[in-house]
Amino acid sequence: MFRVSVLMVFSLSRSFRTLLLIASTLAAPASASTPSPDIPNWLQKHVGTGTDQIAPIVLNRARTLYREKVQNGTIKNACYFAMDATRPSTASNGAALSRFYVICEASRTFKAVSSGYGNGRKLKRANFSNGRQCARNFSNAEGSKLTAGGAYVTAESRTSFKGYYQNGSRTKPLLRTFLLFDGEGETSNARERAIGGHRAMFLRWQCRMKKPQSRHADDEGFVPFGRLVDYTSGRSNGCTTWSKPATEQILGIAENNPTTLYIYPASQDINAIANAVKKGRSITRAGLYWNEACLKAIGTPKFWPKRTLQPIINQWRQSLPKQPPLELPLCD
Repeated sequence: MFRVSVLMVFSLSRSFRTLLLIASTLAAPASASTPSPDIPNWLQKHVGTGTDQIAPIVLNRARTLYREKVQNGTIKNACYFAMDATRPSTASNGAALSRFYVICEASRTFKAVSSGYGNGRKLKRANFSNGRQCARNFSNAEGSKLTAGGAYVTAESRTSFKGYYQNGSRTKPLLRTFLLFDGEGETSNARERAIGGHRAMFLRWQCRMKKPQSRHADDEGFVPFGRLVDYTSGRSNGCTTWSKPATEQILGIAENNPTTLYIYPASQDINAIANAVKKGRSITRAGLYWNEACLKAIGTPKFWPKRTLQPIINQWRQSLPKQPPLELPLCD
């Protein structure tokens, strides 16, 4: 029976085998709290649910995905990434808390950094918005502005001009690099959703500034000008967002050298937690994991599948009145 099962697994497509290996961790009750026995000693000290630690199930899933992709030749990067979207955004003093992990086993380095999660939307037919501290709602629907957990591989990066901002006595352009993600299974529409990672910063446009010498100027010689907003400890539109130092490190690792990213929780995790909470069961005894503080804050997490949420989002979009093109006022 064991031999037949092994032959069947290896006859499957590489993509499905990866998902099968990751999904297998869901079946083991101890997987949420027990690290894989082959985790090296130097990495063991970083495993746990404390500050700057990675939960065992998150590391197990991330390592499984990474090893499979290295084995089948998809990636050659010496590092891989993981994210725990069940953790809170900030500490009581307002400092950003870590929930994104950069792991390089060859060089024995582990780095935990902060990261944003999807803020969602509040529509008449469905409220799937998230608070600033903890995420309750997740989805893989396009336009949901929500995080979708699962397996990803980093793809190419794109740098785009966002506008000018005031930097002391000078004006500077904001050029933001976006690292695209390619997903598998439920996250396979990552490109469609424009999901990736970038610095947690955007430009809130205020006016049009005359700057004909800029290579970014329009046909009339104007560029957008605005206020720089840093939301390192806040939410995002569903993308993974980092601080400036973390962005530089992550891009340095992944640009032109693809690697894996596993984002926890996947839909199966969310549904299992929700069922346990509704039945009044202990998630720890059930072999499940969610950050304790955030679970207490959100009550019951919810995964909104694309088939359910996409029609609601599409109907909302169709109901929006047509707006004239945005035309910024001229800067003083």
